Amino acid sequence: MPGPVTASTKFEPEFGWAKLPHPMNFKEATSVAVDSEDNVYVFNRGKWPVMVFDRDGNFLSDWGQGDFDRPHGIRIDADDNLFVIDDIAQMVEKRTKSGELLMRLGERGKAAEWQEGEPFNRPTDVAVHPVTGDIYVTDGYGNSRVHRFTKDGTHNLSWGEPGSRPGQFSLPHNITMLGNSHVMVCDRENFRLQVFTLDGEFVQQVISHRPIAIYAGRHADSNIYVAEAGAPAVQAGVKRLGQCVVIYDRELNEVGRFGNELGGEGTDQFLAPHGMAVDSEGSVYVAEVSYTAYGSLLDPPREVPSLRKWKRVSG
Repeated sequence: MPGPVTASTKFEPEFGWAKLPHPMNFKEATSVAVDSEDNVYVFNRGKWPVMVFDRDGNFLSDWGQGDFDRPHGIRIDADDNLFVIDDIAQMVEKRTKSGELLMRLGERGKAAEWQEGEPFNRPTDVAVHPVTGDIYVTDGYGNSRVHRFTKDGTHNLSWGEPGSRPGQFSLPHNITMLGNSHVMVCDRENFRLQVFTLDGEFVQQVISHRPIAIYAGRHADSNIYVAEAGAPAVQAGVKRLGQCVVIYDRELNEVGRFGNELGGEGTDQFLAPHGMAVDSEGSVYVAEVSYTAYGSLLDPPREVPSLRKWKRVSG
């Protein structure tokens, strides 16, 4: 793993990275995870929900057909187990890399009361403590909470409520561990990132343009990578409003960013960033809900780019 990103670090888009066998497609990739061997797991809303690639984009395998209602998020823990989040099915599943079900949090199809705080009402993402295995779930579209579960799936803590003050949420969308002692939450519609202790005590916040996806590096890579969603329709076409990846150091100083000043289908542009992961070479993978946000609105509707790889080439 290369060292921390600095102002001199450069990333370049790698066009056509994923080599999809005919007739497979993503429809749209919602999220992405990378294991200890740099294999890449793409959670998507097409007919093949989990597709696996090597670092060079060669297709390896797929699984999950018929298992999910609406794929939303995917994460990987220190033991290379996958956590997949299905927001419409109201569940978080722990699976092996080959797809074997190990544990399920939530009852499939059964939603908790809207905005009342109990798990789950459309959960969005997971962070797993690298030592204890505790599971932190952002919950999400129909709630304003973070839930903590033990490694075996016992619920033991929740925090947050609707609002815009510190410790409150307006669509907690993504979450990541910051070392072993804190978590950071993408409080998307409050346009900020919030940092908490493992017991939910508010620590600090930083302004970000609709932060929607987050990944914190480990070991030599101490950076925090944040993908920002695009502007609302009333600001469409305005430059430098999201649709990029911003990189911070652990003191939350911005040290770099990449992506065109405007969104689009070009190789250096984003349409609708939604999930993100980083491999051992420092290359960044970004999944985009681009069909929902853009492709489905075209006449006729069509699939548009939904998985991008930006290769770290220097620094």
